Amino acid sequence: MYLGDGYIASHARNVFRLDITCCDEYPGIMAECAAAISMVMPRNKVGWNPAEGCTHVNSYSKHWPCLFPQHGPGHKHERVIQLADWQRTIVDQFGPAFIRGLIHSDGTRCINRVTVKGKAYAYPRYFFSNRSKDILGIFGDACDALGIDWRYNLPWSISIAKRASVARLDEFVGPKF
Repeated sequence: MYLGDGYIASHARNVFRLDITCCDEYPGIMAECAAAISMVMPRNKVGWNPAEGCTHVNSYSKHWPCLFPQHGPGHKHERVIQLADWQRTIVDQFGPAFIRGLIHSDGTRCINRVTVKGKAYAYPRYFFSNRSKDILGIFGDACDALGIDWRYNLPWSISIAKRASVARLDEFVGPKF
């Protein structure tokens, strides 16, 4: 979720705040986000700061930049985002959870409706959008590792529409809640 809707802010005494912005329409995702932060930093408090239409789930620690070496000044789409070798190992081991977090932060599952030669068709489809080409590449690599077919439908958006690939995502992504 950090790669999608998160950032790290620096504070006094070399302390950092991990902040993940969660849409208020999905309290279950917000709770999962807070639970994940608590698992990583069990002794640190998780804060909930409401804003208009969203809530910032956050936690303070001196160690957030160690866990997220992608941290840096400016927007993620304006700097290089690469996984460290140890992060890639985790993504390889927990690919479904990684993809689920990205889709729950910057993706959607919808019903695509098209008409071909006068006949209407409707089928489920996933989208993942991000302005960072690096994050899109990391998402695509994780999909490749699980045999999920994908393609760019826009320069900043990936579409997963093949029946078998949608079914594979349905196994572990689940609805936003």
